[in-house]
Amino acid sequence: MKSLHSKVALVTGASGAIGAVIARALAAEGVDVAVSGRREDVLEELAKELQGMGVRATSVSADLGNFSQIDTLVKQTEDQLGPVDLLINNAGIENTASFTQLTRDELTTMVDLNLTAPMLLTHRVLPGMLSRGAGHVVFISSLAGKRGIAYNEPYSATKAGLILLTQSLRAEYSTAPVGFSVVCPGLVAGDGMYQRYLDAGMTAPWLVGKTTTDRVAAKAVAAIKRDLPEVHVNSVPLRGTLAFGEVAPRLIERLVPLFGVDKFYRRASAKRGRFEPAVED
Repeated sequence: MKSLHSKVALVTGASGAIGAVIARALAAEGVDVAVSGRREDVLEELAKELQGMGVRATSVSADLGNFSQIDTLVKQTEDQLGPVDLLINNAGIENTASFTQLTRDELTTMVDLNLTAPMLLTHRVLPGMLSRGAGHVVFISSLAGKRGIAYNEPYSATKAGLILLTQSLRAEYSTAPVGFSVVCPGLVAGDGMYQRYLDAGMTAPWLVGKTTTDRVAAKAVAAIKRDLPEVHVNSVPLRGTLAFGEVAPRLIERLVPLFGVDKFYRRASAKRGRFEPAVED
């Protein structure tokens, strides 16, 4: 989808930093944007900002953890802007903690918001895209979905689910005029848990790397335009490390802790009382 001008996008988690920056990047391409999340005041201000960029924009408040709101979200978007051409599944939650410290509600909330809601939203808009002969779905995953991270078991598992969901959809609809991409950022400065770590004086190990909201947004737009299957966004190239982990999983298990990765997340887990879960809503 080389030209995005006048397309209609629905961006979830847009009252968070990553979602808002993606919405702005799409508006800069001439895309009409519906921004969704739970913080109505933030969404309304963002929609006004996007309108000032010369596109149509609207805000639609929704709690994607409540699956009954998914149909309403899509309907309100289509009533105000038209059929959804681009779906950006960005909403999610990260909760760094020892696995046994998490409650069942916390576990199911992460699965619901990070994996089930994007799947249901995609299931809702895909038939329309197929009937119109055009569309693209982007899933915002994480490099934590490429390699399981200590003290982030449900987060890693749900983000891995988005990667495999993208692969499966691309396989099934390989000859259809729709596209699917997954964007996998590393730790994102200016948003989420990593910003809270920085504010607390914690620095990520070199091996983990980092990135910015602007780079994530730019890669998401590029993925749509070029129909890229999977995009990594990180200051440290990790494809070689990840490939090595597939060939020698036991060895990589021994090497990763030497770079301080497990120690970093153990420290974050120990501050569980200080850090509320990071919600990209």
